Amino acid sequence: MDSPRSALPALCAVSSALALTVALTGCGSPNPAAGGGGGALVVAGYGGSFETAFRDSVLPAFEKSCGCKVTYIPGSSTDTVAKLKAQRANPQIDVALVDDGPQTQAQEAGLLASVDTKVVPVDEVVPIARMENNSGVGFGLTATGIAYNPEWFEDHGIPKPTTWEDLANPKLKDKVVLPSITNTYGVGLLVGASKANGGSEKDVDPGLTAVKKIAKNAATFDTTADVSNYFLQGQAAASVWGVSRTSTLAEKDFPIEFAYPKDGAIGLVTTANVVKQAPHEEVAQKFVAHLLEPSVQRALAKATYDGSVVQGVKEDPALKDKVVSADKVDSLLRLDWKTINKNRSAWTDQWNKQVESK
Repeated sequence: MDSPRSALPALCAVSSALALTVALTGCGSPNPAAGGGGGALVVAGYGGSFETAFRDSVLPAFEKSCGCKVTYIPGSSTDTVAKLKAQRANPQIDVALVDDGPQTQAQEAGLLASVDTKVVPVDEVVPIARMENNSGVGFGLTATGIAYNPEWFEDHGIPKPTTWEDLANPKLKDKVVLPSITNTYGVGLLVGASKANGGSEKDVDPGLTAVKKIAKNAATFDTTADVSNYFLQGQAAASVWGVSRTSTLAEKDFPIEFAYPKDGAIGLVTTANVVKQAPHEEVAQKFVAHLLEPSVQRALAKATYDGSVVQGVKEDPALKDKVVSADKVDSLLRLDWKTINKNRSAWTDQWNKQVESK
């Protein structure tokens, strides 16, 4: 399953196997400054631009504070969960950074330890970023909504989109790039359209009906979760995409804006999780807590356009329209990933027959 993070281009060419070897050989001898867990910490998380930002904005300060060395293994959320499953009997990873959908899978598979609430300030985190049974905690927040080219819309006399249904406007014929159901944006569209029409994760038929109408305008169905090139090449005037991705493309001076559908944008949470029986669990708990420090939350917002999950963190006014700002958090729809994961295969079959077979 591709996700908003898994499609980011990996900047690190080292294979996962080599990265794990480096992690294992780099542990060294126990270091009292590391909190009793040892002199190393292994973190598996997103690659690409996120990895760059993480290495620059997060890791140095933590390494200095804990007197330890952090080894970072880049990969998609699904890749990271696959590693956790493969290493179940002998975990090599201490902290896993994954999207909330794969996090639910890892939790149900018994791969995650609970966060220590005496160390990790979960009570300061907004509700949408709280994981069931404190099996992990969100440390970043983005949203799925509508990305669109405002200049193209104005030139063609189309009002700015405010609902999912607006993507079915006949004037958008062949100018909408829709996500495939195989990536998280596609799931967000299906659930969002379902809830907007009286359904839910437990009843997606209203969503399928609504998406079929939108699909009449589809130029293509994207499987990568990165629609940048479709916009840059003029193939897309609108798409279902994330606010952080939209803001990244806008950095290139491309005319693109993000709209929060009034019938509910979908909240997507990046989560930090201590691996069950992690080699350095005590340090891992401290690392998760570090991600929730206000200075780190602000640094990540600036570098990755992920909104803060900690209540009361002072926002940078320059980022208000580029991240999920505090005034938008409560309006986001939270996905029921347990239900989604159970029904994903059946939904895919329905989607392929009813939506993409047009």
